[in-house]
Formats: sequence, C-alpha cells, structure tokens
Amino acid sequence: MSIGKNVLTKAKKASLTLLGFACVAIGIIGIVVPGLPTTVFMIIAAWLFSISNPRFEKWLLNLPKIGPAIQNFRNGLGMPIKAKIFAVSSIFIFTAVATILLIENLLLRVSIIFVAVIGIWYITSRVPTREKVLEKN
Repeated sequence: MSIGKNVLTKAKKASLTLLGFACVAIGIIGIVVPGLPTTVFMIIAAWLFSISNPRFEKWLLNLPKIGPAIQNFRNGLGMPIKAKIFAVSSIFIFTAVATILLIENLLLRVSIIFVAVIGIWYITSRVPTREKVLEKN
C-alpha cells in the first residue's frame, strides 16, 4: 500500500512542478503583454514550487527582480505606489485600446471592462501599499 501512496505523491509533486513552470511561462509572457500580470503568476509558481520542489522555489526567489517581489508579498508588504500606478494605468490603457479599437463584439467588450474594473478595484483597495505598511511599522 505504501508503494501506491509513494507513486501518487511523486505524481502529485511532478504535476505541481509542471504547473509551477506553466505559471512561470505565463509570467514571462506577462513581461511583454500589457494587462497580463507577471508577479501574480510568479507568486503562484513559488507557492507551487514550495509544495513540490524547494530547489525551484529557491531558484525563483533568487531571481533579481522577481525574488524580492515574492518575498515582499510573503511578508505582507504589498506593492510600491509606483507599481500600483503602473498596473492600474496598464489595465486602463489595455482595456481602452481593446474595447475601442480591437473588439467589435459587445458582450466581449463588456466582459473585458468588467474584468478590468475588478482588477483595478482589487489593486487599489485590497493590495496593501508598501509605503503605508512600512509607515505603520
């Protein structure tokens, strides 16, 4: 019975590692695609790697730009105000271009605007601003 459980554990770890690399790939694509977040997918990848493969988690945490962002998230420090402004601006610009110039389908336009509004609301109201968190300490 322990052999079956061991195989399942290895399969689960392999699946989580593969999913972690998929998140890393999406995060890398997000570097160049406006509106697609990078850090969120890297945070998810770090979490998946922490469960499945600590070596890859360490690799991700040691990346010069992404590692500190993941650590700040884990420590509850939130986003710098400049990053929040950039994120909200990117979402707004991407949504405006997509809905005005590229998308003709009304349902798709409304869906994109709805998702954008939720994203902007989440960033502005739910994600802590690093400067405010540091002021409290």
